[in-house]
Amino acid sequence: MRKGILILTMAAIVVTGVIWLFPLWQDPPPCSIEPEAALPVGPRPARYWQELDNSKVWCQLCPHYCVIPEGGRGLCRVRENREGVLYSLVYGKPVAVGIGPIEKAPFHHFHPGHRRLTIATVGCNLRCKHCHNWHISQREFEEVRYRPLSPYEIIAAVKRAGLNSVSFTYTEPTVFFEYMYDIAELAQAHGMKTTLVTNGFISPEPLRALLQHMDAVRVDLKAFTEEFYREISRASLAPVLDTLKIIQEEGVWLEIINLIIPTLNDCPAEIRAMCEWILENLGPDVPLHLNRFHPAFKMTHLPPTPVETLEMAHRIAREVGINFVTIGNLPGHRYDSTFCPACEARLIHRIGFSVLENNIEEGRCKFCGKEIPGVWE
Repeated sequence: MRKGILILTMAAIVVTGVIWLFPLWQDPPPCSIEPEAALPVGPRPARYWQELDNSKVWCQLCPHYCVIPEGGRGLCRVRENREGVLYSLVYGKPVAVGIGPIEKAPFHHFHPGHRRLTIATVGCNLRCKHCHNWHISQREFEEVRYRPLSPYEIIAAVKRAGLNSVSFTYTEPTVFFEYMYDIAELAQAHGMKTTLVTNGFISPEPLRALLQHMDAVRVDLKAFTEEFYREISRASLAPVLDTLKIIQEEGVWLEIINLIIPTLNDCPAEIRAMCEWILENLGPDVPLHLNRFHPAFKMTHLPPTPVETLEMAHRIAREVGINFVTIGNLPGHRYDSTFCPACEARLIHRIGFSVLENNIEEGRCKFCGKEIPGVWE
Protein backbone atom coordinates (compact mmCIF):
# COMPACT_ATOMS: atom_id res chain seq x y z
CA MET A 1 0.00 0.00 0.00
CA ARG A 2 1.32 3.44 -0.88
CA LYS A 3 2.47 5.52 2.06
CA GLY A 4 0.18 8.36 1.01
CA ILE A 5 -2.89 6.23 1.71
CA LEU A 6 -1.94 6.21 5.39
CA ILE A 7 -3.57 9.58 5.85
CA LEU A 8 -6.94 8.00 5.12
CA THR A 9 -6.61 4.50 6.48
CA MET A 10 -4.66 4.42 9.70
CA ALA A 11 -5.92 5.35 13.12
CA ALA A 12 -5.14 8.83 14.37
CA ILE A 13 -2.30 9.16 16.86
CA VAL A 14 -2.28 11.64 19.72
CA VAL A 15 0.95 13.60 20.13
CA THR A 16 1.16 16.42 22.72
CA GLY A 17 -2.61 16.23 23.06
CA VAL A 18 -3.42 16.92 19.39
CA ILE A 19 -4.59 14.55 16.67
CA TRP A 20 -2.03 13.61 14.02
CA LEU A 21 -3.00 12.18 10.67
CA PHE A 22 0.13 10.10 10.23
CA PRO A 23 2.93 8.91 12.52
CA LEU A 24 5.86 11.17 13.23
CA TRP A 25 8.28 8.39 12.35
CA GLN A 26 6.79 7.73 8.90
CA ASP A 27 8.19 9.30 5.73
CA PRO A 28 6.10 12.28 4.56
CA PRO A 29 3.17 11.38 2.30
CA PRO A 30 4.12 11.84 -1.36
CA CYS A 31 3.00 15.13 -2.83
CA SER A 32 0.88 14.90 -5.97
CA ILE A 33 1.24 18.64 -6.59
CA GLU A 34 4.35 19.46 -8.55
CA PRO A 35 5.77 22.84 -7.44
CA GLU A 36 7.89 24.95 -9.74
CA ALA A 37 10.29 25.52 -6.88
CA ALA A 38 9.92 23.56 -3.67
CA LEU A 39 9.99 25.62 -0.50
CA PRO A 40 12.35 24.00 2.03
CA VAL A 41 11.37 23.37 5.62
CA GLY A 42 13.44 24.56 8.55
CA PRO A 43 14.72 27.97 9.71
CA ARG A 44 14.24 30.62 7.04
CA PRO A 45 14.49 34.41 7.04
CA ALA A 46 11.42 35.97 8.62
CA ARG A 47 9.27 38.77 7.25
CA TYR A 48 8.46 42.11 8.89
CA TRP A 49 11.57 43.14 10.77
CA GLN A 50 14.35 45.74 10.59
CA GLU A 51 18.07 45.72 11.29
CA LEU A 52 19.34 47.72 14.26
CA ASP A 53 22.80 48.58 15.52
CA ASN A 54 24.99 45.99 17.25
CA SER A 55 23.43 43.10 15.30
CA LYS A 56 20.06 43.61 16.98
CA VAL A 57 16.82 43.24 15.05
CA TRP A 58 13.41 44.84 15.54
CA CYS A 59 10.55 42.42 14.90
CA GLN A 60 7.45 44.17 13.56
CA LEU A 61 5.15 41.20 13.09
CA CYS A 62 3.06 41.84 16.20
CA PRO A 63 2.47 44.76 18.58
CA HIS A 64 5.09 43.52 21.04
CA TYR A 65 7.67 44.92 18.58
CA CYS A 66 10.44 42.88 20.19
CA VAL A 67 14.01 44.18 19.98
CA ILE A 68 16.04 40.99 19.83
CA PRO A 69 19.81 40.77 20.46
CA GLU A 70 22.00 38.41 18.46
CA GLY A 71 21.26 34.85 19.52
CA GLY A 72 18.04 35.86 21.22
CA ARG A 73 14.39 35.12 20.50
CA GLY A 74 11.22 37.17 20.61
CA LEU A 75 8.49 36.75 23.17
CA CYS A 76 6.89 34.15 20.88
CA ARG A 77 9.99 31.93 21.34
CA VAL A 78 10.08 30.94 17.66
CA ARG A 79 11.69 33.95 15.92
CA GLU A 80 15.44 34.08 16.45
CA ASN A 81 18.18 36.58 15.66
CA ARG A 82 21.04 34.81 13.91
CA GLU A 83 23.96 37.10 13.14
CA GLY A 84 21.69 40.09 12.64
CA VAL A 85 19.04 38.30 10.57
CA LEU A 86 15.65 37.34 12.00
CA TYR A 87 14.66 33.75 11.31
CA SER A 88 11.47 31.77 11.76
CA LEU A 89 12.40 28.51 13.49
CA VAL A 90 9.09 26.76 12.77
CA TYR A 91 8.71 27.02 9.00
CA GLY A 92 7.56 23.61 7.78
CA LYS A 93 7.60 22.15 11.30
CA PRO A 94 4.02 21.68 12.52
CA VAL A 95 3.41 20.10 15.91
CA ALA A 96 -0.25 19.42 15.12
CA VAL A 97 -2.02 18.38 11.93
CA GLY A 98 -5.55 17.04 12.12
CA ILE A 99 -9.07 16.97 10.74
CA GLY A 100 -12.04 18.47 12.53
CA PRO A 101 -15.40 20.22 12.08
CA ILE A 102 -15.48 23.92 11.32
CA GLU A 103 -17.77 24.36 14.34
CA LYS A 104 -14.81 23.57 16.61
CA ALA A 105 -13.04 26.81 15.56
CA PRO A 106 -15.79 27.95 16.16
CA PHE A 107 -17.30 29.28 12.95
CA HIS A 108 -21.10 29.22 12.76
CA HIS A 109 -21.73 31.17 9.56
CA PHE A 110 -19.03 29.70 7.33
CA HIS A 111 -19.96 26.52 5.44
CA PRO A 112 -21.67 24.84 8.44
CA GLY A 113 -20.89 21.18 8.95
CA HIS A 114 -17.82 20.96 6.73
CA ARG A 115 -14.54 19.42 7.87
CA ARG A 116 -11.16 21.09 7.53
CA LEU A 117 -7.51 20.21 7.89
CA THR A 118 -6.10 21.94 10.96
CA ILE A 119 -2.46 22.90 11.44
CA ALA A 120 -0.28 24.58 14.06
CA THR A 121 3.34 24.98 15.08
CA VAL A 122 4.67 25.52 18.59
CA GLY A 123 4.59 29.05 20.01
CA CYS A 124 2.37 32.02 20.83
CA ASN A 125 2.81 35.77 21.24
CA LEU A 126 0.55 35.89 24.31
CA ARG A 127 0.97 34.38 27.78
CA CYS A 128 -2.64 33.62 28.71
CA LYS A 129 -2.86 32.05 32.15
CA HIS A 130 -5.96 30.07 31.16
CA CYS A 131 -4.63 28.61 27.87
CA HIS A 132 -6.09 25.18 27.02
CA ASN A 133 -3.33 24.42 24.52
CA TRP A 134 -0.49 25.54 26.78
CA HIS A 135 1.42 22.29 26.15
CA ILE A 136 2.20 23.52 22.62
CA SER A 137 1.57 27.27 22.78
CA GLN A 138 3.67 27.99 25.88
CA ARG A 139 6.59 25.66 25.26
CA GLU A 140 10.02 26.19 23.78
CA PHE A 141 10.59 25.11 20.18
CA GLU A 142 12.99 22.36 21.31
CA GLU A 143 10.51 20.87 23.80
CA VAL A 144 7.81 19.68 21.38
CA ARG A 145 8.15 17.11 18.61
CA TYR A 146 7.30 18.36 15.14
CA ARG A 147 6.76 16.81 11.74
CA PRO A 148 8.63 18.28 8.72
CA LEU A 149 5.99 19.13 6.11
CA SER A 150 6.35 21.67 3.33
CA PRO A 151 3.36 23.75 2.19
CA TYR A 152 3.09 21.51 -0.87
CA GLU A 153 2.89 18.41 1.31
CA ILE A 154 0.17 20.04 3.40
CA ILE A 155 -1.93 20.81 0.30
CA ALA A 156 -1.36 17.31 -1.02
CA ALA A 157 -2.56 15.92 2.31
CA VAL A 158 -5.71 18.06 2.13
CA LYS A 159 -6.50 16.74 -1.34
CA ARG A 160 -5.69 13.18 -0.37
CA ALA A 161 -8.06 13.37 2.61
CA GLY A 162 -10.88 14.56 0.36
CA LEU A 163 -11.08 18.00 2.02
CA ASN A 164 -11.26 21.48 0.56
CA SER A 165 -10.45 23.63 3.58
CA VAL A 166 -7.36 24.53 5.64
CA SER A 167 -7.49 26.11 9.09
CA PHE A 168 -4.63 27.68 11.05
CA THR A 169 -5.42 27.19 14.73
CA TYR A 170 -4.56 25.61 18.14
CA THR A 171 -1.65 27.93 19.04
CA GLU A 172 -1.30 31.45 17.56
CA PRO A 173 -0.84 31.36 13.79
CA THR A 174 0.71 34.84 13.78
CA VAL A 175 3.97 33.37 15.09
CA PHE A 176 4.28 31.00 12.12
CA PHE A 177 3.30 33.74 9.69
CA GLU A 178 5.64 32.80 6.85
CA TYR A 179 4.59 29.13 6.85
CA MET A 180 0.91 30.03 7.14
CA TYR A 181 1.12 32.62 4.36
CA ASP A 182 2.71 30.18 1.91
CA ILE A 183 0.20 27.44 2.72
CA ALA A 184 -2.76 29.83 2.43
CA GLU A 185 -1.55 31.27 -0.87
CA LEU A 186 -1.06 27.78 -2.29
CA ALA A 187 -4.40 26.58 -0.91
CA GLN A 188 -6.33 29.35 -2.60
CA ALA A 189 -4.46 28.74 -5.85
CA HIS A 190 -5.92 25.22 -5.69
CA GLY A 191 -9.43 26.44 -4.99
CA MET A 192 -9.43 25.65 -1.27
CA LYS A 193 -11.00 27.63 1.56
CA THR A 194 -8.74 29.08 4.25
CA THR A 195 -9.61 30.09 7.81
CA LEU A 196 -7.63 31.73 10.59
CA VAL A 197 -8.28 31.23 14.31
CA THR A 198 -6.35 33.99 16.08
CA ASN A 199 -5.97 36.13 19.17
CA GLY A 200 -5.86 39.17 16.86
CA PHE A 201 -2.56 40.47 18.26
CA ILE A 202 -0.86 41.19 14.95
CA SER A 203 0.46 44.35 13.29
CA PRO A 204 -1.67 45.97 10.57
CA GLU A 205 0.72 45.51 7.62
CA PRO A 206 1.20 41.72 7.90
CA LEU A 207 -2.49 41.35 8.76
CA ARG A 208 -3.62 43.09 5.58
CA ALA A 209 -1.21 41.00 3.51
CA LEU A 210 -2.45 37.77 5.08
CA LEU A 211 -6.12 38.66 4.63
CA GLN A 212 -5.63 38.58 0.87
CA HIS A 213 -5.40 34.79 1.26
CA MET A 214 -8.00 34.21 4.00
CA ASP A 215 -11.69 33.45 3.52
CA ALA A 216 -12.69 33.78 7.17
CA VAL A 217 -11.18 34.82 10.50
CA ARG A 218 -12.31 34.05 14.04
CA VAL A 219 -10.84 36.44 16.62
CA ASP A 220 -10.57 35.72 20.33
CA LEU A 221 -11.63 38.93 22.05
CA LYS A 222 -10.46 37.88 25.48
CA ALA A 223 -11.95 40.72 27.48
CA PHE A 224 -12.79 44.38 27.17
CA THR A 225 -10.29 45.93 29.56
CA GLU A 226 -6.63 46.74 29.20
CA GLU A 227 -6.12 45.41 32.73
CA PHE A 228 -7.22 41.89 31.74
CA TYR A 229 -4.97 41.86 28.68
CA ARG A 230 -2.00 43.14 30.68
CA GLU A 231 -2.41 40.91 33.76
CA ILE A 232 -3.81 37.71 32.22
CA SER A 233 -2.46 37.64 28.66
CA ARG A 234 0.61 39.92 28.73
CA ALA A 235 -0.71 41.96 25.83
CA SER A 236 -3.03 44.91 25.21
CA LEU A 237 -6.59 45.33 24.00
CA ALA A 238 -6.27 48.22 21.56
CA PRO A 239 -4.35 46.32 18.81
CA VAL A 240 -6.97 43.55 18.89
CA LEU A 241 -9.75 46.08 18.35
CA ASP A 242 -7.77 47.48 15.42
CA THR A 243 -7.47 43.96 14.01
CA LEU A 244 -11.24 43.48 14.16
CA LYS A 245 -11.83 46.71 12.25
CA ILE A 246 -9.21 45.86 9.62
CA ILE A 247 -10.74 42.43 8.97
CA GLN A 248 -14.11 44.10 8.49
CA GLU A 249 -12.59 46.72 6.18
CA GLU A 250 -10.94 44.06 4.03
CA GLY A 251 -14.25 42.26 3.52
CA VAL A 252 -13.14 38.94 5.05
CA TRP A 253 -15.81 36.99 6.94
CA LEU A 254 -15.39 37.65 10.67
CA GLU A 255 -16.62 35.94 13.83
CA ILE A 256 -15.75 36.78 17.44
CA ILE A 257 -15.41 34.61 20.54
CA ASN A 258 -15.40 35.81 24.14
CA LEU A 259 -14.44 33.25 26.79
CA ILE A 260 -16.20 34.36 29.97
CA ILE A 261 -14.03 33.68 33.03
CA PRO A 262 -15.54 33.99 36.52
CA THR A 263 -14.34 37.07 38.46
CA LEU A 264 -12.09 38.25 35.60
CA ASN A 265 -14.25 39.37 32.66
CA ASP A 266 -17.80 38.47 33.67
CA CYS A 267 -18.90 41.92 34.83
CA PRO A 268 -22.24 42.83 33.16
CA ALA A 269 -21.09 46.40 32.54
CA GLU A 270 -17.94 45.17 30.76
CA ILE A 271 -19.92 42.71 28.65
CA ARG A 272 -22.34 45.46 27.67
CA ALA A 273 -19.50 47.81 26.77
CA MET A 274 -17.93 45.10 24.59
CA CYS A 275 -21.20 44.43 22.79
CA GLU A 276 -21.83 48.13 22.25
CA TRP A 277 -18.37 48.51 20.74
CA ILE A 278 -19.00 45.56 18.40
CA LEU A 279 -22.33 47.03 17.31
CA GLU A 280 -20.92 50.50 16.71
CA ASN A 281 -17.71 49.45 14.93
CA LEU A 282 -18.58 46.17 13.22
CA GLY A 283 -22.36 46.15 12.95
CA PRO A 284 -25.09 43.85 14.27
CA ASP A 285 -24.39 40.80 12.09
CA VAL A 286 -20.92 39.66 13.24
CA PRO A 287 -21.54 36.36 15.07
CA LEU A 288 -20.57 36.52 18.73
CA HIS A 289 -19.70 33.29 20.55
CA LEU A 290 -19.94 33.51 24.35
CA ASN A 291 -18.02 30.50 25.61
CA ARG A 292 -17.85 28.73 28.93
CA PHE A 293 -14.52 28.70 30.75
CA HIS A 294 -13.14 25.43 32.11
CA PRO A 295 -10.18 25.40 34.54
CA ALA A 296 -6.83 25.04 32.78
CA PHE A 297 -3.09 25.81 32.97
CA LYS A 298 -2.51 28.42 35.69
CA MET A 299 -6.20 28.94 36.44
CA THR A 300 -7.29 25.61 37.83
CA HIS A 301 -8.40 27.39 41.00
CA LEU A 302 -11.33 29.05 39.23
CA PRO A 303 -14.65 27.26 38.68
CA PRO A 304 -16.31 26.73 35.30
CA THR A 305 -18.47 29.64 34.20
CA PRO A 306 -21.96 29.37 35.70
CA VAL A 307 -24.68 28.78 33.13
CA GLU A 308 -26.54 31.77 34.55
CA THR A 309 -23.59 34.04 33.75
CA LEU A 310 -23.52 32.88 30.14
CA GLU A 311 -27.25 33.40 29.80
CA MET A 312 -26.89 36.89 31.30
CA ALA A 313 -24.20 37.75 28.76
CA HIS A 314 -26.36 36.36 25.94
CA ARG A 315 -29.29 38.48 27.08
CA ILE A 316 -27.14 41.62 27.20
CA ALA A 317 -25.75 41.03 23.71
CA ARG A 318 -29.23 40.60 22.25
CA GLU A 319 -30.52 43.67 24.12
CA VAL A 320 -27.66 45.74 22.68
CA GLY A 321 -28.68 44.64 19.19
CA ILE A 322 -26.25 41.91 18.11
CA ASN A 323 -28.25 39.55 15.92
CA PHE A 324 -26.32 36.29 16.14
CA VAL A 325 -25.22 35.30 19.64
CA THR A 326 -24.44 31.74 20.72
CA ILE A 327 -23.32 30.05 23.94
CA GLY A 328 -20.40 27.66 23.48
CA ASN A 329 -18.67 24.91 25.47
CA LEU A 330 -22.10 23.95 26.77
CA PRO A 331 -23.42 21.22 24.44
CA GLY A 332 -27.18 20.86 24.39
CA HIS A 333 -27.94 24.40 25.57
CA ARG A 334 -30.69 26.10 23.55
CA TYR A 335 -28.38 28.92 22.51
CA ASP A 336 -25.74 26.59 21.17
CA SER A 337 -27.90 26.92 18.05
CA THR A 338 -28.41 29.88 15.70
CA PHE A 339 -31.79 31.64 15.52
CA CYS A 340 -33.33 33.97 12.96
CA PRO A 341 -33.36 37.55 14.33
CA ALA A 342 -36.60 38.24 12.46
CA CYS A 343 -38.95 35.30 13.09
CA GLU A 344 -36.89 33.67 15.90
CA ALA A 345 -37.04 30.23 14.25
CA ARG A 346 -34.07 27.94 14.83
CA LEU A 347 -31.89 28.22 11.74
CA ILE A 348 -29.02 25.88 12.60
CA HIS A 349 -29.55 23.23 15.25
CA ARG A 350 -26.26 22.29 16.90
CA ILE A 351 -25.21 20.08 19.74
CA GLY A 352 -21.55 20.73 20.44
CA PHE A 353 -19.69 20.50 17.13
CA SER A 354 -22.45 18.58 15.34
CA VAL A 355 -24.94 20.23 12.98
CA LEU A 356 -28.26 18.39 13.24
CA GLU A 357 -30.33 20.68 11.04
CA ASN A 358 -29.69 23.62 8.72
CA ASN A 359 -32.67 25.76 7.74
CA ILE A 360 -30.74 28.35 5.72
CA GLU A 361 -31.57 28.13 2.02
CA GLU A 362 -29.72 30.27 -0.49
CA GLY A 363 -28.54 32.52 2.32
CA ARG A 364 -32.04 33.13 3.72
CA CYS A 365 -34.19 31.89 6.57
CA LYS A 366 -36.32 29.06 5.23
CA PHE A 367 -39.25 30.19 7.35
CA CYS A 368 -39.49 33.96 6.81
CA GLY A 369 -37.05 34.69 3.99
CA LYS A 370 -34.80 37.06 5.92
CA GLU A 371 -31.28 37.28 4.53
CA ILE A 372 -28.76 35.71 6.93
CA PRO A 373 -25.20 37.05 6.57
CA GLY A 374 -22.54 34.38 6.18
CA VAL A 375 -20.76 32.16 3.66
CA TRP A 376 -23.21 29.41 2.91
CA GLU A 377 -22.68 27.97 -0.57
